[in-house]
Amino acid sequence: MSMADRLDSSPTKRVKTLEAQAREAQQTIEELRARDALKTQFLSNVSHDLRTPLAAIITHAEILREGMLGELNQKQRDSVTGIVSGGQQLIDMIDEILTYVRSASDQVNLVRTDFDITELVDQVRTLNQALAAKKHLTIERLNGDDLPQVYADRDKIKHVLGNLIGNAIKFTPDGGRIWISFSRRGRNGDELVVEVGDNGRGIARAHYELVFREFAQVDASPSRPHHGTGLGLAIARNLVELHSGRIWVESELGKGSRFFFTLPLNPPRD
Repeated sequence: MSMADRLDSSPTKRVKTLEAQAREAQQTIEELRARDALKTQFLSNVSHDLRTPLAAIITHAEILREGMLGELNQKQRDSVTGIVSGGQQLIDMIDEILTYVRSASDQVNLVRTDFDITELVDQVRTLNQALAAKKHLTIERLNGDDLPQVYADRDKIKHVLGNLIGNAIKFTPDGGRIWISFSRRGRNGDELVVEVGDNGRGIARAHYELVFREFAQVDASPSRPHHGTGLGLAIARNLVELHSGRIWVESELGKGSRFFFTLPLNPPRD
């Protein structure tokens, strides 16, 4: 081996090679971040652009349904009601995408206040009662009357509860049961655990993490009975983690699911 070859294989050359590889890796990371930012911006722009005409469609359909432009017969009214219902489902999906985009791009700011978590749960139960009634489901709050107030962003926690209860309604068969309960943990009992449970079809253990991933669905086939963006639980996780909490599921196929998330309880004030 010549002197030149020995120099080429020196530690200096290996260091230069590693430095070049590190630069290439950093460049790749920056390119991926830029693409991710473009994707996020695209989702935001498209969602806004879709929402405006959809809202107009729903408004005009509601005008027709209410007979403001002339009375409709029953078949016509049913058809227009279907337009309103389908349009609202699309609006809800678009709103979910917008919420995900904001939470994924750190555009969500928490506005923490003291509030009664049981009152919020009862409000979300009432909002979902009509949907539950269509499937003859019961939604119960099992306890919580003696809880102190929580210190959190009320609207964000309402979104989390709405998602968990909505999912329970969606995946629980007719005549089933859904419940919400509370327990306290932590060294001083300063952590609240909220449980939303059901006796629905359940989730296999292998899919516990999958259900919290963006755009992921356990059943992703076109013929699946329940459709959506696959973002609901990912958004719920982001919102809970913004409160320094955590969210998880315990479930068994055929025996229902229990979703849990934690919140800080408001310490006593003088």
